[in-house]
Amino acid sequence: MAAEAEFDLLAFGEPLMEFAEITRDGERLYLPGHGGDTSNVAIAAARCGARTAFFSHLGDDAFGRGFLELWDQEGVDRSSVVIRNGVRTGIYFISYGPDGHEFSYFRGGSAASLVRPEDLPLDLIARARVLHLSGISSAISASCADSVFAAMRHAKANGRLVCYDTNLRLALWPLDRARATIHAAVALCDIARPGLDDARKLTGLQTPDEIVDFYLGLGPKIVAMTLGKDGTIVATRDERRIVPSQRVQAVDASGAGDTFGGAFVAEWLRSGDPFRAAEFGNAAAALKTLGYGAVAPMPRRDAVEQFIRTGEVEPAS
Repeated sequence: MAAEAEFDLLAFGEPLMEFAEITRDGERLYLPGHGGDTSNVAIAAARCGARTAFFSHLGDDAFGRGFLELWDQEGVDRSSVVIRNGVRTGIYFISYGPDGHEFSYFRGGSAASLVRPEDLPLDLIARARVLHLSGISSAISASCADSVFAAMRHAKANGRLVCYDTNLRLALWPLDRARATIHAAVALCDIARPGLDDARKLTGLQTPDEIVDFYLGLGPKIVAMTLGKDGTIVATRDERRIVPSQRVQAVDASGAGDTFGGAFVAEWLRSGDPFRAAEFGNAAAALKTLGYGAVAPMPRRDAVEQFIRTGEVEPAS
């Protein structure tokens, strides 16, 4: 039997400094912020009341120090994060056009991509109820892919749960390698978090029910697949439902899936109900899209609960 956990969620992956395009007084500017899918999940979960921690490596630069300050402000434990000399923290830019947002990444050789299995904080993994990782954590380098599998196996050996977001980025690796690695990771997880568009590429299947059946067949206890504006399909061995999304006037969807993921885990750990967790996650993701950037607009639990009760958005403070 696992000992009592110190943290609800530990996330492992690559933090990225974010520069989001905005237009102000007719001039195009880039607003600095923080991103990286697993860091986003840890922050979203913390804002929804979970005790969270994060592990990665950062460059010894202003961007890396900025992440340490961010996690401290958000109450995310970063005691296992390593600062590495001579390498840098990754960055990315978000631009906007007629087809939505476009990402430009500058992450090759980042400090996070150098993580090896022997660098993992094994004691911290054993003290978290849920370990969260993603396809991006697996994709940024071979050593990170090995580290993802080692972390998952250590969590399982210590009676902990694993959540894995497939988060496919074909700019990082070819589809065949992504498919093999991601599906091997899904086979080790308890909660699978695919998105519909990515899942269609990964599985070659089209309908949500077919895809959910495929992922349940790999072994997870819960599959929560986001369907964009159509909500989320949540499936267990015994039941499945489509949980509808909430309609808002979205301005920026970047980070919405990560917000869903963090809010989903926070609520699932609290209620034990994956369908309630999906309703909560959908509401949190909708509220996130009302502002620019991945992290700044992420809502806190009271705002999400009010939105679910009333459909009203809490005014910004």
